[in-house]
Amino acid sequence: MKRLLALLLIASTAFAHAADTARSRLDAFAGGLHSLTGRFTQTLTGGEGEPPKTSAGVLALEAPRQFRWETQTPYRQLIVADGSRVWLYDPELEQVTVRVQSSEEAHSPLTVLTDLKQIDREFKVSEEGARDGLLWLRLTSTARDPQFEYADLGFDAQGLARMQFRDALGALTDIRFSDWRRNVPLPPDTFTFTPPPGVDVIGDLPVITTQPLSH
Repeated sequence: MKRLLALLLIASTAFAHAADTARSRLDAFAGGLHSLTGRFTQTLTGGEGEPPKTSAGVLALEAPRQFRWETQTPYRQLIVADGSRVWLYDPELEQVTVRVQSSEEAHSPLTVLTDLKQIDREFKVSEEGARDGLLWLRLTSTARDPQFEYADLGFDAQGLARMQFRDALGALTDIRFSDWRRNVPLPPDTFTFTPPPGVDVIGDLPVITTQPLSH
């Protein structure tokens, strides 16, 4: 769970024009993009012979800081970043974890698609060439205490097809994307979250202010 949340919360990026490179494919796919929806299949491979764990679901992004990551199988889990807070809801545990969405948390390898401004400031970026029929771009965080060794973005001719990252413990996450829909109207509640009644809520809840009664 922490790996997935951290994956969604590393920094965002901007790319220069080039010939047929991973950078140029991202630039072509993300140019003029304001919102995006799609599907994902994620495989987590741990160390020491642990069997891979696979999950699948849907996601949505909207510039500049909102995203929704909804795991549907084999379990249900929801992560929503509303621009102010990040909400993680685990229905099985009946628990919600909420944290302040700082500028660092708001940016992830996925938000490169809707916010192309900070890559060379936040990452060391390198072309990784072709493998598995894709062109790959590697992002290595310049943060003092990075949560990942690297994040690789793989592009086909239509855009982002895969994302891989390896964490500090050596676990590898491989995400495959499909059914991208660009600049589609999104329901107003896509990036809002209200904890269901009866669940435990842990973390930095928004401060609710009340207006003084007028006399």
